[in-house]
Amino acid sequence: MNTSNLIIYKFSELYHIIEELSLDLNFKISFANNENSLNEKVKKLNNYLVVSNKKYPEIINLFVLDNFPIKIFRLVEKLNIELLKIQFNSQSKVKINDYMIDLNSREMFINKNNLKLTEKEVNTIIYLFRSNRPVGINELQEKVWSYKTNIETHTVETHIYRLRKKILKIFNDNEFIISEKNGYQIK
Repeated sequence: MNTSNLIIYKFSELYHIIEELSLDLNFKISFANNENSLNEKVKKLNNYLVVSNKKYPEIINLFVLDNFPIKIFRLVEKLNIELLKIQFNSQSKVKINDYMIDLNSREMFINKNNLKLTEKEVNTIIYLFRSNRPVGINELQEKVWSYKTNIETHTVETHIYRLRKKILKIFNDNEFIISEKNGYQIK
């Protein structure tokens, strides 16, 4: 199991308590007593949770622990839940060129523009992006739509046509999904 990083921020009492229990917990624990120290620690980590007894709006991944007393098992449970939320949110976003796609909300966005997508549209974009070559209609029918390849249908073409039209309307991007001789591609 992965060790999660806990940074205790300006809360030395909690740090000492968790440090005493660290052998029994699956957390890598560190302490930061000022903003510079916190920023240095955060730069080196991908998966972390900052725990403090006060709210600091500028700190991301912050868990405010202001309900005392608390049982240690309840505290560990809360910390694990917060770490799972952070991990879930970080895995839900996919960067495709200049765009970001949120898999949970099924939205594609860049700057302040966003576009709601259907599940099939998200699956199509992700499949095309992960393929480093043009993808043919039969392959998309089989892998994204779960159709048999010998079925005669224009579902893929119609779907991609509508998706390209939506992207052009919102983002003014006519080159996101490219039609190649062998199929469709996102470069």
